[in-house]
Amino acid sequence: MLSINNLSYFIGGRPLYQNASLHVKPKDKIGLIGLNGTGKSTLLRLIHGEFPPDGGNISKSNDCTIGFLNQDLLSYQSEESILAVAMQAFKEAVDVQIQIDKVLHEMETNYRDDLVDRLTRLQDQFAALDGYSMQAKAEEILEGIGFVTKDLQRPLKTFSGGWRMRVMLAKLLLEKPSLLMLDEPTNHLDLPSIQWIENYLRAYEGAVIVVSHDRQFLDNTITSIVEVASQQLTLYSGNYSFYLEEKELRSEIQKNAFENQQSKIKQTERFIERFRAKSTKAKQVQSRVKALDRLDRVDDIVDENAKVNFKFAFKQQSGRFIVNLEHVSKAYGDLQILKNTSAIIERGDKIALIGANGKGKSTLLRIIAGTEKVEGESKLGYNVNMAFFAQHQLESLNINNEILEELKQAGTDKTELELRGVLGCFLFSDEEVFKRIKVLSGGEKSRVALAKTLISESNFLILDEPTNHLDMQSVNILIQALQQYEGTFVIVSHDRYFVSEVANKIWYIEDHEIKVYPGTFEEYNYWRSKNPVAEKAKCEKPAPPVVKKAETKPVPGSSPSDEHSRILRKHKKELVELEDQVTLLEHKKLQLEKQLAKPETFGQPEELAKVNGQYEKNNHQLEETQQKWETLMMTIDEMEGQIK
Repeated sequence: MLSINNLSYFIGGRPLYQNASLHVKPKDKIGLIGLNGTGKSTLLRLIHGEFPPDGGNISKSNDCTIGFLNQDLLSYQSEESILAVAMQAFKEAVDVQIQIDKVLHEMETNYRDDLVDRLTRLQDQFAALDGYSMQAKAEEILEGIGFVTKDLQRPLKTFSGGWRMRVMLAKLLLEKPSLLMLDEPTNHLDLPSIQWIENYLRAYEGAVIVVSHDRQFLDNTITSIVEVASQQLTLYSGNYSFYLEEKELRSEIQKNAFENQQSKIKQTERFIERFRAKSTKAKQVQSRVKALDRLDRVDDIVDENAKVNFKFAFKQQSGRFIVNLEHVSKAYGDLQILKNTSAIIERGDKIALIGANGKGKSTLLRIIAGTEKVEGESKLGYNVNMAFFAQHQLESLNINNEILEELKQAGTDKTELELRGVLGCFLFSDEEVFKRIKVLSGGEKSRVALAKTLISESNFLILDEPTNHLDMQSVNILIQALQQYEGTFVIVSHDRYFVSEVANKIWYIEDHEIKVYPGTFEEYNYWRSKNPVAEKAKCEKPAPPVVKKAETKPVPGSSPSDEHSRILRKHKKELVELEDQVTLLEHKKLQLEKQLAKPETFGQPEELAKVNGQYEKNNHQLEETQQKWETLMMTIDEMEGQIK
């Protein structure tokens, strides 16, 4: 269907591709991956015909039609409704519809036989083009990618760039080209829309080439990976998970081949050096010199998996409770976001706030940060030092600063050497740290802003879509950083792999309330799959540990509701007692740690063993008491939900 043969393309003398080849067959589902700047989007534009190749050729079959979704479409505007824009995909049927409308209008005042005949022909043509179902198809796809029915008649220009991009995606899907090319399609989609697109692409009858940094999206939609690296296109016949395994195997083979070749080269060079001056060996020496010159050298493996090798510290530990939201309500006019909802963020929580766009995730982040006015109360805990990352903060970077200079202004005590180490982990090496912010790409600016946030020595982070504009290597770095981070954070992200790697608790907004699932993203998905009417049930982690409670006999003459309230009050009293026990045990832990650090304790083996035993016993009691507190809190939440 499409063939790329010996493609070469240069930008300012720098080769993006040199003698690269690829063949795309009908129904191929290809994921195009590679580091930022390697030329993935450029390849799509070359295929689309926007740029001419500098060498080689790109050929396609006569019946090959191409649909291309790219970031330039963000700026497209129109006075037409989004439904009308999407229906432009059925251009021929729409043109026939216009002619039918004209004939009908003319027949209102002039009913002639020739008009009846023309109307019949047009209606037959319209039916053959499947025109009677085109509006239903357009509505189905628009609603599938997140639009509500009432918005379908709104003009395209009234929507933000991300939503306009969705309309252009819908139009492309309706056109059903034989080759569909999508450049970062998930950047502007929420989780439900991403899942809908996955199902659609899996069943798509044509070929698909997708540029994406969402590895789960690639796993769920594509059947082969093409990696852009070293000016070449390397094919892997499988999804992204297969690519990781296969690349590791290929890298191991290449590494062995490189090491074997280097060993032979050294042996040959030693032979040449040793016998160069001996006339009797001149012929053999000359033969080996020529063999080295003709040798097809095997490249060494370049490790692209950067490792985060520094620790994100903060000056002071926060109290147990980070943020307490009590009876919070928020509305924008008639649009109700939150209504009389409460939630608590505790020290050590790694919360992922997920859900469809428009539910109020970013609003909730601003409420937590204290920058959004609300009804109710949002209280920050003791010793909480907060940092907030959002995409608009990229604009707050000083464009005239160098990268290193910008990090120095983050207000930390890190030396220049330490800051360069941080920037190295975020893929800024050597002289790149002296690049000015104004020349950086969107992804590079995101990395700078993230680095500033993570070195701010804050013990509480709020991150709104931190993976936008990041390639897979950068996302991996951020995952490592957050896994090492010992503080508390709340993130909003539609990248399921990222969320599954960093979160230990899931929040979502439902019925204007904050709902909490106390477990990982995989556990949450499993729970949702087993609870199709989950909105009517309280989130519980599968098989939580149960605290045994003494049987409580009902008070004679009391009603079931009175009994329920009495038990609830009893549990709340027990909860307060457990909180006091936790506080005492935490205080005792600190005292024992100080005692263990004293030289006189360390110098006496018997005393050291005694204090160490007390410390371990105290830790066990603390862990047990915290577990009881968590379980009792879940029980109270469930009982209060029953009252509501």
